[in-house]
Amino acid sequence: DGATCDNMIENVIGRYNLPFGPGLNFLINDRDFLVPMVIEEPSVVAAASNAARMIRDGGGFRAEVSAPVMIGQVQILEVANPEAACRDLLAREEEILAAGREQVPNLVKRGGGPIGIKPRILALPGSADGGMVVVHLHIDVRDAMGANMVNTIAEGVASLLAEITGGKIGLRILSNLATHRTVKVCASIPITALADENGAEVRDAIVSASRFAELDPYRATTHNKGIMNGVDAVIMATANDWRSVEAGAHAYAAQSGTYQPLAVWTSGQDGSLKGEMTLPLAVGTVGGALQVHPTAKLALTIMGSESAADLAAVSASAGLACYLAALRAGAEIIDPRPYAVGEIAASYEKYVHISDVLPALGYAEAQLADLHCTIERVPCDTVVVATPIDLSRVVRITKPTARVTYSFEESGTTRLPR
Repeated sequence: DGATCDNMIENVIGRYNLPFGPGLNFLINDRDFLVPMVIEEPSVVAAASNAARMIRDGGGFRAEVSAPVMIGQVQILEVANPEAACRDLLAREEEILAAGREQVPNLVKRGGGPIGIKPRILALPGSADGGMVVVHLHIDVRDAMGANMVNTIAEGVASLLAEITGGKIGLRILSNLATHRTVKVCASIPITALADENGAEVRDAIVSASRFAELDPYRATTHNKGIMNGVDAVIMATANDWRSVEAGAHAYAAQSGTYQPLAVWTSGQDGSLKGEMTLPLAVGTVGGALQVHPTAKLALTIMGSESAADLAAVSASAGLACYLAALRAGAEIIDPRPYAVGEIAASYEKYVHISDVLPALGYAEAQLADLHCTIERVPCDTVVVATPIDLSRVVRITKPTARVTYSFEESGTTRLPR
């Protein structure tokens, strides 16, 4: 309601609604989950559910979730001797951790709090940036996303760090690149689950597409977008910070210096399709917008858990499922003939040479209605539009589309007889 919105942001003039639906068939670490998803893009929920069904045939998702350790950064400027400063900081690590624990007594009672530090030299004296050191505070935030607690600790220990290093304090804030808070998800799919007859071909096409993304950052970017379709949908449903998750995931993908796909698909020794993905995932099931957003609370109820570790495993599994669905969609053409209605069905009977393409015959109102109905009936993830005009201008297509255009070049001098 309006009062709840006023407690969340400023200058509220209304609410912006998005579709909310559950992803189905998810078996994660031998447990069944309904996956809450909020997304405006058609077919994502259905595609994820279908991919999860295929993965279920191979035993489901296996997820490993690390400890919920976030990084707080304290920037220290004008450090005369960065090497000595780092040694002094490590020598007084326990004192620094104790000072940090004093800032968050309730977190410490729940088993969390600062657990370690890591100083890093960013610039040496005499350089344009002068002597600069950053101290990473490693903080176990339990079931929270942890931003406020991390920032509180960073603020609380800053003066002690300045005293130890003899420098001047700069920024004191968390990092959204949560390299110590990661999820690894694996899946194995038998080729019989990929397709009834040509499962091996579908597997090989998916592996080839995955390898393409490993070699080309332009392809990797689009592949990772497919992964984030699933991850973000769960993050949004549970009122977590999808912007921080996106930023962290893309930075993680570029750590090698070349942007890489977050997930990789390979062919297993048993002939199955094997997928593996690791990404940083800072999510919480307490605090933040969850305290005031009733639908986010409902999302956790639908998921059946209030554990941040479970939420991370579910979010990552949804991402891997969406990635599989996207690659498989690129590997398989759905024959539209069994789903044709009206004049479209009649055209298949008349023009028997038409195979697994959907003809756009005429633009009369009845013909367009039959074309729309046929497209909606076909269980596909994407519609490839190859008509001379943009078909979406005359037919309402609710599924994602990819438009194909053509160019030609004259070859030889052959001419038609007059």
